[in-house]
Amino acid sequence: MSIETLTSSVRNIQDFPIPGVLFRDITTLFQSPTHLKELSDILYQRYQNKGITKVVGIESRGFFMGPVAAIRLGAGFVPVRKPGKLPYKVIEETYTKEYGEDAIQIHEDALSSDDVVLLHDDLLATGGTMVAAYNLVKKLGVKKIYINFLIELEELNGRQHFPKEVEINSIIKF
Repeated sequence: MSIETLTSSVRNIQDFPIPGVLFRDITTLFQSPTHLKELSDILYQRYQNKGITKVVGIESRGFFMGPVAAIRLGAGFVPVRKPGKLPYKVIEETYTKEYGEDAIQIHEDALSSDDVVLLHDDLLATGGTMVAAYNLVKKLGVKKIYINFLIELEELNGRQHFPKEVEINSIIKF
């Protein structure tokens, strides 16, 4: 299978969630066992030799492939969630969205200085949520951070918000 086949399998929904937006629906990829396996294989091949010890997935769509990648890589999985969803002590990062501020949290003991982290989410658009997740993970003092997305909307230039030394990958680009 090719990246082109995966790309053509993403469903486009016009005017969602608001008029004027073309939404890239990845649920079509997850419904196909062939596509799901291909995504899993790509993630594994891309990160198998990086020493990943933890995959950090961002709520909620980072929870789809994040655990799959963790299993394949022999790593643990750590969720980054919206405030009030994690039961233990947390650290929080606030970030600006299109219509105001939002925040995400991680357990304060979820990562250590020995961890090599793969930060994963479904979509890189403007980058705000992932930058906040990157800052959270960095605060916990990990060895190295890699960032991965299933889809990248290149015209929104989300990559520009990350330090140049951070390796950022996306599987499908629009």
